[in-house]
Amino acid sequence: MKRFESPLAATLGRAILRDVTLRDGLQLTGKLLPTEQKIETVRELLRLGVPAIELGSMARADLVPTMANTLEVVQALSPEELEKCWIWVATPGHVAKASAAGARNFQYCLSASDSHNKANIGRTTDESLAALPEAVEYARAVDGRIQLCIATSFTCPFEGYVPEERILSIANDPRAEGTTDIVICDTLGQAVPAQVARLISRVRDESPARRIVYHGHDTWGLGVANTLAAIQAGAAMVDGALGGLGGCPFAPGASGNTSSEDILFATRPEWLTPEVFGELVVLSEKLLEELGEPNRSKAAQGARSRAEAFDWVVGNHFLVTTTISEPGI
Repeated sequence: MKRFESPLAATLGRAILRDVTLRDGLQLTGKLLPTEQKIETVRELLRLGVPAIELGSMARADLVPTMANTLEVVQALSPEELEKCWIWVATPGHVAKASAAGARNFQYCLSASDSHNKANIGRTTDESLAALPEAVEYARAVDGRIQLCIATSFTCPFEGYVPEERILSIANDPRAEGTTDIVICDTLGQAVPAQVARLISRVRDESPARRIVYHGHDTWGLGVANTLAAIQAGAAMVDGALGGLGGCPFAPGASGNTSSEDILFATRPEWLTPEVFGELVVLSEKLLEELGEPNRSKAAQGARSRAEAFDWVVGNHFLVTTTISEPGI
């Protein structure tokens, strides 16, 4: 099978996938996965070659019950495993607690719009920015990395369109000094590729040099297109969730994340073979079946087609693991 025959394909393949199934993917499921199952999922994803994982959140368990055992998962993993894992935080206290458990990679999240930041975190955007330097210091104290994550980078469920200048002002805020990455989030999945490419390009060109991460949702069916546009514009890491699972409980209108399977099928990183892809499809199917959630991944559906001459179709030897129903109309 020929791979990466064009410069564009090579560019897409260099971007790193971060699978966010265990954080953003589980936020709206309403079912707390057992700690052991979360640990096994992390290890299976790492075994298959997924280079980065978001394993959970420090959000309050009474507000996001599916995150209640996040620190137990962190404590069970080795330092080598945690080196590839990220944890969602929103306050300096979150960083302190997570680092004490062993976490070293932190995604400090705030929203570009005050309304969503108040709904999601309980404070204004400026208050979140004011606390960021302390969070950076906690991360530095354990030789960790901390990202600046800007939710609602395109639209807000309460305020509508978010101007690009608002994102640039946050990215350029001196209180964000010390963050290693900047995460641009299409929280509602309402952006289009041209918007994504333009904003990523501006952040790349007009803000302090940091790795750019893109986090997209597939609400309006443009998750993969937006992700590819982000990579072409300079994003070096992109987020996805198995089966397109997920959404934000504090953002009305947000649906599932862009599917990890779809992103991987589109970008074809060097570590991804048809056999590894098949194992990811099966892993996703088993998890979604347990959660009672639909599989929104078009690539996973394609992998179960009868076009067996295509290398990426999952062979019959995978069918013994789980039972897949034909999709409805």
